[in-house]
Amino acid sequence: MHGFDFAGKRILCASVSAISLSLSLPVCASMGNLGTTYGVMPTDVASAQALSMFNTQVSATYYNPAYLTKDPRGELTAGLLHAEQELRASGPNRDGDVVSSSPSQHVLIGMKTNLGSLTRFGHPLYLGFIAGVEKYGKEMLAFSSETSETGQFLQYGKEPLFLNLGGATRIWRGIDAGVSARITLEAEAELIATSNLAGDTEKEKLSVNAKPSLKSILSVNIDYADTFCPDQACFLDGWETAISYRTKSSSSTTISSNVIVSQTIPDPGLSIAVSTIDSFQPETLSIGTQYRGDGWRIGGSIEQQKWSELKSAFANDSVKDQQGVAAASRMKFDDILVPRLGGEYNLNKNFAFQAGIAFEESPLKSDRNPEVNYLDTDKIVVGLGLSATYDRTRLLAYPVRFDIGYQYQQLQKRDFTIVDFNGNEEAVTADGDIHVVSGSVTLKF
Repeated sequence: MHGFDFAGKRILCASVSAISLSLSLPVCASMGNLGTTYGVMPTDVASAQALSMFNTQVSATYYNPAYLTKDPRGELTAGLLHAEQELRASGPNRDGDVVSSSPSQHVLIGMKTNLGSLTRFGHPLYLGFIAGVEKYGKEMLAFSSETSETGQFLQYGKEPLFLNLGGATRIWRGIDAGVSARITLEAEAELIATSNLAGDTEKEKLSVNAKPSLKSILSVNIDYADTFCPDQACFLDGWETAISYRTKSSSSTTISSNVIVSQTIPDPGLSIAVSTIDSFQPETLSIGTQYRGDGWRIGGSIEQQKWSELKSAFANDSVKDQQGVAAASRMKFDDILVPRLGGEYNLNKNFAFQAGIAFEESPLKSDRNPEVNYLDTDKIVVGLGLSATYDRTRLLAYPVRFDIGYQYQQLQKRDFTIVDFNGNEEAVTADGDIHVVSGSVTLKF
């Protein structure tokens, strides 16, 4: 288990400081994941996720698993993603305005194959898998949950383990259906220890268990020409529509501890129980449309994200519950709509250029939330990318594809009131800049 940080919650810090400091490794994590915050593959990053529902690569397992059927070949993809952040909260009484600048660094691997050959029916059944691990593969579980006196951003930081597994098949001509599972971890930790006033411990017992939690993603994709006029040209040629539904998911940790402090807290000791969530992905309904022309395509999507459910999730959170805060000042979240628009143009048979833009409204509606002091703003997302296909492979059966994507996110200025643990208020203006670079290599088989 990596990085429990409860330093900002004074009652927890005072109770377990004798034993917890050796276990506390501060890690900034976020209410999001790789797929929703930036994009999984370079094409998703470059199009600001506008074309993600029509991406033939393995990232379709997250955005639109039904689209796994569009390329019958198998696929093996490896990539890297680096997101550099500068998140600011400026105020007249502050020495510096940078709240967080820790990067998110992911190594990605994905695979897709047709399992239809395992049966005698000859009906294709595609299976896709994709995983992303932080710190270039060195950090399986980035987790942090804390209160703050200076302010913390809601949706940015290191991302938790990204893991998706899904499948798809054709239902009828031009109509494909897919289902996948978003896999998150629910961890449980138990600590029993005896300590003295100097902080030395003995008779320690620490156990950690983590179990997977599966959340479903369902999608349907329709190619209108294949459905309504499969044998002749018609005005529906090139048009596609996809609908995708993702259930809400989160990563959570429950910690139970029993501490005996010599000459201070006798047997049976002090029992502490903490339950908290680190990342949260809202229930999302996405509808996207694409038109493909001769050597180009343009598409867009709109997402409904139900962030209002986060309020009830925080109600059971030991760190962010805000029980001692007046109801009028507690965190409030609204459902939002996210529009995206993108396109791709084939420069020639080997190179293709992608671009996209999106606007994401902040789901955080309260600008004053004491103890937790979350900051979040509206943002404009712009992306650019390039795909290159190398077809002079002497040993491989199919061409090799290289992708690179860049994304810039501009967090719009928004005013907040920060309230410290003594009730002192400070007016700050939150904004920020995020630069994302992603690259991948794809082999077909």
